[in-house]
Amino acid sequence: MMNDFDQVALLLLILVPLAGSLMMMFMPGDQSKESWYFAIFVAGISLILSLLVFFRYDYDAGGFQFIRTYEWLPGPLDINLALGIDGISAPLVLLNGVVLFGGVLISQTITHRIRDFFVLLLALSAGVFGTFAVRDLFFLFFFYELAVLPMYLLIGVWGSSTDFGTFLRTKEYGAMKLILFLVAGSILVWIGILALYVEASDNSAATFSLQGLAQLSESGQFDETFQTWVFPLFMVGFGVLAGLWPFHTWSPDGHVAAPTAVSMLHAGVLMKLGAYGIIRVGMFLLPEGAENWMPVLISLGTVNVLYGAVSAMSQNDLKYIIGYSSVSHMGYVLMGIATLDNVGVGGAVLQMVSHGLMTALMFLLVGSVYHRTHTRDITVLNGLASRMPVNTFFFAIAGLASLGLPGLSGFIAEFMVFTGAFRTYLPLAILAVIGAALTAVYILRLLARTFMGEADERWADLTDASPMEMSVGGAFVAIIIFIGVWPAPLMRVINVGVQTIPGV
Repeated sequence: MMNDFDQVALLLLILVPLAGSLMMMFMPGDQSKESWYFAIFVAGISLILSLLVFFRYDYDAGGFQFIRTYEWLPGPLDINLALGIDGISAPLVLLNGVVLFGGVLISQTITHRIRDFFVLLLALSAGVFGTFAVRDLFFLFFFYELAVLPMYLLIGVWGSSTDFGTFLRTKEYGAMKLILFLVAGSILVWIGILALYVEASDNSAATFSLQGLAQLSESGQFDETFQTWVFPLFMVGFGVLAGLWPFHTWSPDGHVAAPTAVSMLHAGVLMKLGAYGIIRVGMFLLPEGAENWMPVLISLGTVNVLYGAVSAMSQNDLKYIIGYSSVSHMGYVLMGIATLDNVGVGGAVLQMVSHGLMTALMFLLVGSVYHRTHTRDITVLNGLASRMPVNTFFFAIAGLASLGLPGLSGFIAEFMVFTGAFRTYLPLAILAVIGAALTAVYILRLLARTFMGEADERWADLTDASPMEMSVGGAFVAIIIFIGVWPAPLMRVINVGVQTIPGV
């Protein structure tokens, strides 16, 4: 039986950052420190709520929990704020809480329109929490857009432009490219949602409820032809945000232009919304369509892995390397989803968490280096280990997790994805393993050229990461190691969620 907290937990999880964002709009714009402290307070409460929700999730019972429905638009449309999380969304809620808190803590370097920056950042995080917590397609789309749209201003106003010598890649360019791609993907998602609603209406059961639509699907109301035509709308629409090749090009440019905290949330959480949407909407509601399109998705995911790795090998900008690495690692997520194998899909969800942590950590560390050196060019940065030993250690852990070193979170996740792929699509699984080998090449190249060797005299006065950056980085490293050594607490929750996916 639910207690009082369980009944309001998810609503609080959404309202706390959303209310914090609204309250900050009325704070004086010149109170920079106060804005940061207040944002830390709000993000800290959000983290505590996400921890409570995750650890109170009963994996023995499984299914959706913390269920609560608030009537919003009754009648023919039947739109309600229906809340609930399962074993797939619970770890992602926790991931958002962790990355948000870390991103806010290290944002003391923001000096321009600080209040407005945190207003948008908290609104974005409320959208992420909402997307993971709702069980109604209308509100899922609403919160999905709330999570995506602030990125335009966060990058366009607080981002940075990059001069490559032969051309200038401006922050406005990165922001505009990002928003155009993501809005295009959202249009496809909205068309798919309306198609589901109209099809449900034709069966005298008009609803946006995920549970109601899933029951219609289980009873055969959505025939195979309909599912085959509609599923690619969700696969591509959500896939754009997940970095699906060839619709991924917005992501590296967005990473490079974004400020550090935004890069952390962008790679650490936002890209996971796309993969989550494919699972929650596409696979749950259109299982036959999913089965027909999974060979295409796993093929594109394999291209993600290889293309992202090869592209990362050819970059000299630290952020571009990590940006293309994110594209490559999201390929493992898409491959795991497409296996329709319980081990592979479970690995995909774990990879979302692992990739979110290690990529957020990498962008934190790159921001620390850039703040002190004012460059991200690895041909210029060298020998930083002697000047920034803690930063180097953290970067090495994140990099080794990225290449799948046993004992770190990346190894467990990739191992499960590979296992699922070998059981279903053997040739593509072999290519994915080759992609993992390429990851080792560019990660070790990055570590060798940036941190090892003799330090350049220009970095003689360079200081290590700040105490705040060390604290956040140390917490991320501890979680990465913990998951790698003992993944059971996460996998117990994830497994009960995966078991409920039709066809897996």
